[in-house]
Amino acid sequence: MSPKPKTALPGRQRVLVIDDDKDVAYSFQRVLAEEPVEVTGVTRGEEGLKILRKHSFDLILLDVRIGEENGLEILRQIRKEHPRHLVIVMTAHGTAQTAIEAMKHGAFDYVLKPFDVPEMLAVLRRALQTAAAMEELTAVPAGKKAAEDAGPVPGLIGTSASMQRIYKLVGQVARSEATVLLMGESGTGKELIARAIYANSPRAARPYVAINCAAIPDTLLESELFGHERGAFTGALTQRIGKFERADGGTIFLDEIGDMPLALQAKLLRILQNGEFQRLGGDQTLRTRVRVIAATNKDLSAMVKAKTFREDLFYRLNVVMIQLPPLRERAEDVLPLAEYFLHRDGKERRYKFSVAAKKALQAHRWPGNVRELENAVQRAVVCAAAESIEPGDLSADLGGSSSSPTGGGGWWGLVKSSAPDGDLLAAAEKILVERALRESGGNVQKAAEILGITRAALRTRIERHGLLGQE
Repeated sequence: MSPKPKTALPGRQRVLVIDDDKDVAYSFQRVLAEEPVEVTGVTRGEEGLKILRKHSFDLILLDVRIGEENGLEILRQIRKEHPRHLVIVMTAHGTAQTAIEAMKHGAFDYVLKPFDVPEMLAVLRRALQTAAAMEELTAVPAGKKAAEDAGPVPGLIGTSASMQRIYKLVGQVARSEATVLLMGESGTGKELIARAIYANSPRAARPYVAINCAAIPDTLLESELFGHERGAFTGALTQRIGKFERADGGTIFLDEIGDMPLALQAKLLRILQNGEFQRLGGDQTLRTRVRVIAATNKDLSAMVKAKTFREDLFYRLNVVMIQLPPLRERAEDVLPLAEYFLHRDGKERRYKFSVAAKKALQAHRWPGNVRELENAVQRAVVCAAAESIEPGDLSADLGGSSSSPTGGGGWWGLVKSSAPDGDLLAAAEKILVERALRESGGNVQKAAEILGITRAALRTRIERHGLLGQE
C-alpha cells in the first residue's frame, strides 16, 4: 500500500490506517475487501499527519501506541487540523482514562484489539455511513485546557466490554454541559463515574461538591442544598451558604437522588430550568451556574408512576443516562479490581492472592458489588497472617474449608497462639484492632472505618486491650 494515495475512484471512500504494525492495515484491507473502500496504511503518526495535509480521507483508524508516539496526541492534532474527519481509536491496552480521553477529544469510536471481525465491520460501516452523511456538519469545538489536563480518576478500573462502553460515554458527555443521571445498584461506582465526568470536563478547575440526599434528614437537606438566612428556623444563628451556591461554575453530585423529598424536588427543578433558587427563609432570588450529575439505585420510572418522584424532574435529570452494570455481570474485572485495592491498602507489605483466593474471588457473586470487594480486600490486609492472602482472610463467605476452626494454620493458628488464657474472642479482637491501627497509620477514625465500628467503640477496645499509644 502506497503512503501517497491517488484520487479515489468515483463512489469509493478512503480509509487511512495509522498503526506501527503494517499488518494491521493489511488486515483492514481484507476486512473491507467487499466494501467500496480504498485503504492506505502508514506506520508513523507524523507520516499520517503529512498525508492528511495533502489528501482527504473519510475515516481514520488510529492506534493509541505508534512506536514512541502517543496516538492521543496525534488524535488531538487531527481534530485540530481536520475537525470533520472521523477517527476510530484502537488499542490493545484498554484503560478507563484512554477511552475517556479518546472520546473526549472527538473520536468517533474506541475499539479494543484483537477485533471481533463482524463487530469491527459493523463499526466501520457505521462510521463510513456517517462520514458520507456529514459533509455539512460543523466541527465539534475542542475542550478547554482544564479538561485536557484533567488526570485519571483512581479506582476507575475495568476492561470488560460493558465498562469500555461506559468509558466512551463518559468521554462524550464530559465535554458537554448536559445533566447526567447515573443508575445502578449500590456499590457499582456511581460516584467514581461522576468524578470522572467532572475531572474530564471544562469545569475541572471549578468546584466539585457531592452530597448524599439519603444521609441527611429531610429537615436539614433543604438548608444543605440551598442555604438559609439568619433566623430561618430555631438554631439558625447565622446565614449559611448552600451546596448549590458553593458549586457555582462547577459541578454538583446529588447521590441517592431518589430519596429527595417531593417538596425539595420542585426547588431542584427550578435550578435545572433557569439556575434560580432562594435560601431557606429568604426572599432574594439567587442564581447559580452549576452542572448537575445525579445518581440513584432506585427505579425512578416506577417512582414516577407511584407519584413519589416528579415526572418533570425525572425528564430534566435524564438528559444522558448511564447504567452501571453490577460486578457479577463483569466478572473479568474482579481480579484487576482486587489487585488494585490490594496494592493500594497493603503498601507496607508485599501481599499477594493465593491461587485459592483468586478462585474464590472469581466464584463469588458480589451482591455488594465493587464496594463489597473493596471491603473484603481491606479486611484481608488487616487479617492476613502472612503475605499470601487466603480465602478465609477475605471473608467467612469466601473462606470455605480454609476458615474452619479445625485448621491449625493461618488466621486461626495466629489467634490460638495469641490467646494463652484460652480467650479466643478477645485475642481475635486485639489482633484486628492492632492491625487496623497499623494499616491506618494510627489514625483512629480510619481504623474504625476499616473495622466497621464507631470511633468511640474503637476507643473502648483500644483501652480494653492496652493498646494506648499505638493510635
